[in-house]
Amino acid sequence: MHSMKNSGNTGKVRVFSGAQPSGDMHLGNYLGAFKNWARLQADHECIFCVVDLHAITLFQDPKILASQTREAAAAYIAAGVDPDRCILFNQSRVSGHAELAWIFNCVARVGWLGRMTQFKDKAGKNREKASVGLYIYPTLMAADILLYKASRVPVGADQKQHLELTRDIAQKFNNDFGVDFFPLVDPVITGEATRVMSLRDGNKKMSKSDPSEMSRINLTDDVDVIARKIQKARTDSGEIPDNVEGLKDRPEAANLIAIYAALSDQTRAQVCEDFGGRGFSNFKAALTELAVTVLGPITSEMKRLKDDPAYMDSILDAGAIKARELSEPVLREVRQIVGFLGV
Repeated sequence: MHSMKNSGNTGKVRVFSGAQPSGDMHLGNYLGAFKNWARLQADHECIFCVVDLHAITLFQDPKILASQTREAAAAYIAAGVDPDRCILFNQSRVSGHAELAWIFNCVARVGWLGRMTQFKDKAGKNREKASVGLYIYPTLMAADILLYKASRVPVGADQKQHLELTRDIAQKFNNDFGVDFFPLVDPVITGEATRVMSLRDGNKKMSKSDPSEMSRINLTDDVDVIARKIQKARTDSGEIPDNVEGLKDRPEAANLIAIYAALSDQTRAQVCEDFGGRGFSNFKAALTELAVTVLGPITSEMKRLKDDPAYMDSILDAGAIKARELSEPVLREVRQIVGFLGV
């Protein structure tokens, strides 16, 4: 298949990832995505996108969507994503995403989309009332990645199925048209807290859609709010074990240990070793101090950026120009391969 190198001239592996601008960005987004994105910039060619086309699969108030798009981009930057070292833009500014998604809608099979568990989870009992966009969301995700011939995608474990579909679409496109054009994408799932769980229920993922504000730490929370949420986080009555095996069947304990490990760049085993035998009141005090130290600068930088919408728009404008420059040659070739006239 296509070389793991990109089609540009940097010689670096090209990475693509994005997050939706719907609701507050939270600790799960930071530890599961943004923190790793910042690290990847050092030795990869990175494209990071605020996926506002994906956001409208559920109805969004237009004014709120615009401000949340800026807020999401501000969260990326505050967490270490550097617009001078990567391409940062919002998806709707590059029309190639929608055009390639339509072509992929004609390559993907209904049966493939029918197996996507995330649609079943999001649509729930109202499947007939869900938008068509929500159903075909994974073909747009495939287009997001393959429009740039990215070969690595940092994702949470819950998106792994969509990446497998991206590989299937790439392979079928290549086979249908007898070309060796799109790369087969590899997921990058890293870190001690790729899946951060709710502070109120260790079996549920931390989510902006959870009605309880106490279930998550938002990147806009101040020091006092962070401290209160950690103090009130659900735990069990046992002590902290001195090894990772002792976290088995203790989801709330395991979640807090994983959060501490990710925030301190340690392994869960190291954290268990340091705190083994202690109670949770002692541990929560240490976790609060750590969370405030790490998240405090991110919160203040986010606020500074959010208060300057013209600056945020200029960053997204500049990123979109670079994204279009990268994507247009790929799209031109796709049109020729498919047989569209006038390209």
